[in-house]
Amino acid sequence: MTGFGEARRQQDGVTASVELRTINSRYFKINYRSSEGYNALEPQIEALMRERIRRGTVQISLRVDRASSPDAYRLNAVVLAGYWRQLNELAAQSDLPRPTAVESLLQLPGVVDGNSPTGAAQDDWPLISETLDAAMTNLSQMREEEGRAMAADLRGNCSAINTQLNSIAERAPLMVDAYRGRLEERLKKVLAEHDVALEPADVIREISIFAERSDISEEIVRLRSHLEQYETILNLPESSGRKLEFLTQEIGRETNTIGSKSGDVQIARHVIEIKAGIERLREMIQNVE
Repeated sequence: MTGFGEARRQQDGVTASVELRTINSRYFKINYRSSEGYNALEPQIEALMRERIRRGTVQISLRVDRASSPDAYRLNAVVLAGYWRQLNELAAQSDLPRPTAVESLLQLPGVVDGNSPTGAAQDDWPLISETLDAAMTNLSQMREEEGRAMAADLRGNCSAINTQLNSIAERAPLMVDAYRGRLEERLKKVLAEHDVALEPADVIREISIFAERSDISEEIVRLRSHLEQYETILNLPESSGRKLEFLTQEIGRETNTIGSKSGDVQIARHVIEIKAGIERLREMIQNVE
């Protein structure tokens, strides 16, 4: 599910800021960006994220700022002397004014070295993990709100599917009578043209074969059971996206069987509506953790 969370913590001159964004995805994946020297924390951050997020792409932005101190930067005398010497040589060769202020060289690359925070990354981990946990809490609150709205949509689609299923269940017993009427009408026309008589037993046998071949009572029972399980899973406190995904597949399988066995125009219309609802379920299930 999509969501956003951020947090900021400060301790002993170190400030940690975390931004989290989640994007819908079937599997878990993280995209991690951090301040220089903190890339090595990615495995620890991913392990912490996996404890609370199971599916989705998570974009993590970590920024760590350290308060400046007199020892935070060092002057690289070798590099500075090299710049100074080359400028004087260039001035002598090109008849240019010699440089007079060394301060103008301080902005050149390599003259001033900042202490790398790489060694401090693990020292800062307690503060970073605390900040990350706070950001995940804010993220979870937003995702929970979206989850409640999504659950309502899922229930609405299941209710619509159940309505269509009820119509199929009402129509199913009438299929045999409708087939008998069509069969008798066709036979009357054919037999009248050829002046042939047909025994009632033959008609009964044909109708019995059709009734057995087109019986969808078991599929209706299983489909009702799947819809009831769907509601049960939606009420569970833990994440159940994969269970819902499996049930959606089973609902689709039973629906396809009903459509292929019934051979009835009215039932076929209800099957089409159910399949449309199943597609909506599949789209939403991809976002459920």
